[in-house]
Amino acid sequence: MAAEINHLQASKRLNLLSLFTSGSTLICCALPATLVAIGSVATLTSLISHFPQLIWISEHKPLVFGLAGSMLLLAGIMQWRARNLPCPVDPQLAKLCQQTRRQSLWIYGISVVIFLVGSFFAFIAPLLIA
Repeated sequence: MAAEINHLQASKRLNLLSLFTSGSTLICCALPATLVAIGSVATLTSLISHFPQLIWISEHKPLVFGLAGSMLLLAGIMQWRARNLPCPVDPQLAKLCQQTRRQSLWIYGISVVIFLVGSFFAFIAPLLIA
């Protein structure tokens, strides 16, 4: 049973990492596009002057999206493998196991949505404007 709990914990950690990497896709592309669209170019300029790393992230979109997509793929595989693992017999541990599964699935779903939004702004929206 300890192996199953460890697998669920690893799945949850990987999902949190995928959330972090997919969040970088929003920072890279969706945030600047949104600020420009609503006419907040001054805010974008101020943001870039405080965080010049945003320029590097934007210049390396394929790398950022490749890493984020890889993390999402790994997290999805871990989710798939953990879906039918048995939970412990102890009621408290079984409840914790079920709660961890639900949280992991929610985190993964949010990560995928964030990745898709970032992908739209990075690769599809520029084609629609041009």
